[in-house]
This record gives sequence, C-alpha cells and structure tokens, in this order.
Amino acid sequence: MLRREKVVIIGGGLSGKLAARVLSDFFQEVIILERDSEPHGPFPRKGAPQGEHIHALLFAGANGLEELFPGIPEKFNESGAVKINSTQDIAWFHHGVWKLRFVGDYTTILQTRPHLEWVIEQYLKRIPNVTIQYSQNVQNYLYIEEENRITGVEIIDGSDSIRTINADLVVDASGVNSLSSRWLNKRKVHIPEEKVKIDLSYFTKTLQLPDNQTRDWSIKLVYPNPPFEKIGGGISKVEGNRYLVTFMGYHNEINEKEILKSDNSFIEIAKKLPKMDIYQELKGATDLSSTSTFRVPNITWRRFDKVINFPNGLLMIGDTLCRIDPFFGQGMTIAILEALALKKLLTSQKYTNQKMIETFHQQAVKIITPIWNMVITEDFRYPDTIGKKPAGLSIQQWYAKNIFLLSSENKDVYNSFIKVMHLLRPTSTLMHPRIIKSVLKRAFTNNR
Repeated sequence: MLRREKVVIIGGGLSGKLAARVLSDFFQEVIILERDSEPHGPFPRKGAPQGEHIHALLFAGANGLEELFPGIPEKFNESGAVKINSTQDIAWFHHGVWKLRFVGDYTTILQTRPHLEWVIEQYLKRIPNVTIQYSQNVQNYLYIEEENRITGVEIIDGSDSIRTINADLVVDASGVNSLSSRWLNKRKVHIPEEKVKIDLSYFTKTLQLPDNQTRDWSIKLVYPNPPFEKIGGGISKVEGNRYLVTFMGYHNEINEKEILKSDNSFIEIAKKLPKMDIYQELKGATDLSSTSTFRVPNITWRRFDKVINFPNGLLMIGDTLCRIDPFFGQGMTIAILEALALKKLLTSQKYTNQKMIETFHQQAVKIITPIWNMVITEDFRYPDTIGKKPAGLSIQQWYAKNIFLLSSENKDVYNSFIKVMHLLRPTSTLMHPRIIKSVLKRAFTNNR
C-alpha cells in the first residue's frame, strides 16, 4: 500500500512528465495539469515554444531516461528517431576548429522534442495511477496561512469553470514563468536568484534535403568563435527523413524582422556562419515548415533552497528552478537528473514529505551548480553579457579554450571532454595531470 495519497503536478512538459513517472511509484494518485490541449501526435505545442528547435539528449540524460522508462530508446528508434555514433556521425566546428571524428563508444538519438515527449507520454498513459488533464489553467494555490502550507490548487478549465483539487504534495513544473514565482512575489516573499543577460535568439525551419551520397554526417554544428563571432547554426537529421536547421545569435545579433521576410532570408543567415557548410546544404533544400522563433533574454537560476519561510507542500523542478542557456543542450538532461534525485529520496523512505522537499531542493543545487558554472564561463566570452561573473573567470576561459582546441587533435582529451560535456563525469576530470600536461604543452608550443 502506498503511504502517500495524492500529488498534483502543474505542467505537462518534460520535467512534469518525469516527475509524474517517479511519483507514480510512491503516491496513490498522480494528476498532471497541463495548460495546452491534448496532443494528437508528436507535434509542437504552444506551451513549449522551444520545442521546434534542435534539441540534444546528453549521455547522462539518455541513461537516466532508460532507468525511468526501460526500453524507451528502442521505442524512439522504432518510431523513426535516428541513432548515430556520437563521434563519427557529428561534424562539429567549435572555436575555429573541427572536432576529431572517429568511431567511439557512445551513441546518440536524434529526434525532435515533440517526438521525445510524445513517446514518454504514451508510457505515462499506461500507468494506471497517473492522469493527465488537458486545457487546465492553474490560477492559485489553496493555502493555510497558519501552517504556511499549500494544500492544493485552484483551476480554470477549458469551459472557464473554476474548481479546486486538494493534494498532499504540489509539484510546480510550469517553467520559468511559474505560478509559484508569481504567487511568492505577490506575497512579498523574496526569491534569491542568479541572472545573466545573454539576449539569445533562435530561428528554426524543418527541411528536406536532396539526396547526397557524399553526406557523411547526421548532425553538423557550426559554433561561433567568441567574442567576435556571435552567430552559430546546426542542421540535424530527425524522424521522417527530415532535417531541422537552427540558427542562433547572441546579443540580438540576428535581425528577426529581416529573417522572417522570406524563405530566402532564412537561408542567407547561413552565409554569416564561420563556415559555409550549412549554406551549401540549404541551397537545394525544400521547406517543410515556416520559420519558428524563440528568445532567451536571460538565463535564470531561482534559489528556492534559500527562500525564507518557503511554503510547506510545494516542490519545484525543471525550468521552474533554473533555465540554462539552451545553446549547450543541457536542459533536458538536467530535468532527468533532477527526477532521478527525487526518485532516490523517495526510495529511501526516511523522509516526511516536507523534509523530502527541502532535501530535493538542496540536491538540485548540486546538480545545477557545475552546469551553471560551465555555461556562464562561455557566455561571458561576450563583453555584452551582463551578470555576476565567477571567480577566476579568465583562467577558466583560457583553460577551456585549450581543451576545445585540443579536441581537434588529441583523442584522449576529446574523449574526456565528451564525458564532461555529457554530464557523465565531473569537470574535475579535465584537470587530470595528463590533460593539464597536454594543455600546457599546447600553450607553450603556440607561444614560442
């Protein structure tokens, strides 16, 4: 018999789905309240505007997803996702050099974000104590002032009728503009946060490429070399023999009005990349979609673990806690690692609900901290980036730059970098004596 009764999850995106999977093993009833209408296939949805752009599931995320949903990689592949060798089938131009390409030990699954979420949703619908309610707009919390406790939610559904749901636990997975942030701010509760202004813009089309027998990659990435280059791009094969093409620009480098003028304006952006490879591919491409846009003015980490008098009965997860720079492809994997941390806490069965919530928020800090530090080290290569700079920034940037450049010629360094980038190993892995020796040797040789 499950000792906990009902949990309500606000938001049916990836972090909400992952939370539901974990909580279904420990609560008698799990209810997901999703603002969007019910999907009828792996299609983009209004509540996830980032979903139309290129996404990456890092190795740590893929491993975690397999743990939560056994056999799911096969389901992805059966429904059209593209399985590739992670070092052979990726052509990656980074900081002015192409990464080494070789048959490595890891595989990656290329697919659209809607496809990934659709497959996960089919798993959830087979779990008898999980219910997904669509077209539900959570307006407020049910709250007992004397106990500082949230006991449920107030909802407006698709018919504009108001109803309430009581719950033993409420999980806010509604994203960066969450109900909880607004609710706490309205009550004058201070939320400490770290914010970095990057003014990042994304522009994506779905295309069909002409057959090309010499095409020896499944995904090609052309990154800018900061601080002078601010525009990057990627082209990735996905299910249905289609390709996603995404351009991104830091600090509003890409003129949105210009790029939306015509289909040709989109292709012209490829000429501004450090390499012309993507432009050459697009010249014979057929459009399968209009251009979608997504803007990230700031990346934000809300430190709910530091909030004084944080309400009992409320747990935060996913982008509700931290929206990272999506250019580095770590967002989905962070959500998966958080779900695994939640599962571990619940499995121990030594925590009350409230103690579990407090401990989870602390565990999330341990997950986010090294990733946040890696990301802002790169974001601050641009002088226009505004925010709190980490200590020793220039040294970190110098060392990272040498790791990036060595990844074009030193297989051992590149393998170590891949494991860190994919969150399989801590960043301290790159401080191994043999890697430090390689960095110093390269730096000394180039400065002679």
